[in-house]
Amino acid sequence: MTAPTLLLLTPSTTDPRPTRAGCAVRDRVRAMRPDLRVEATIVDGPSPAEMLARLAAAGVEEVVAVPLLLSDSPADQFLLAAAGAEHLGIRVEVTDVLGFRRGFLGVLDQRLRTALARARVRELDALVLAAPGSSDPVANAGVVRIARAWGWHHRLPVLAAYAATTPPSTGEAVRAFRAEGRRHIAVGSFFLGPGSLADLAAELALEAGAVAVSEPLGADGEVVRAVLERYAVGAVDLVPLPA
Repeated sequence: MTAPTLLLLTPSTTDPRPTRAGCAVRDRVRAMRPDLRVEATIVDGPSPAEMLARLAAAGVEEVVAVPLLLSDSPADQFLLAAAGAEHLGIRVEVTDVLGFRRGFLGVLDQRLRTALARARVRELDALVLAAPGSSDPVANAGVVRIARAWGWHHRLPVLAAYAATTPPSTGEAVRAFRAEGRRHIAVGSFFLGPGSLADLAAELALEAGAVAVSEPLGADGEVVRAVLERYAVGAVDLVPLPA
């Protein structure tokens, strides 16, 4: 029996960088799992329905769609396209988002070490974890929890900050630490890929006096493993239950 196709859902934006980041993850997944058919499409655009139709025309019968997001749900338009795919003879399972995994903190540390070396910074007295932010308070609480774990690991005070929707912003978090007398504050970008929100978080942090801001997680092996874990769960959910 052929394994379901893995379809990566990248966020819709006028900025092409998130789409390029999604394609980079797709390429790494293909390299790690050459036995799978792996595609990428854009949430909220006309592409999801077109992609499903194309896959159906190619004889694909099952698709596991994995949103390349740390938080929030995939867009309603894709869910509608998935729900309407049955007339194409294709079954679609949309998985949960990747979530805030502690395994991502190792990637965050690697990115931050690179940023600190570039800025020639050798001393830190506080950290800020920058995330996109969500209208869902549960998702934001997840950011706070992972930020605390990160700070505990480095034995440094840490604040979670957001690029949209919810305060504090990265600039506000950096200024709060500076008001305490801390001067060596670094910011870890807890974004999957580059984009306008990551740019805004970095800009506000540097304006407020941060000594370094890391690059987003990117197409790291840990991200690829998270995608494949979501795919595995979705593939099981596609297996029909015995009558």
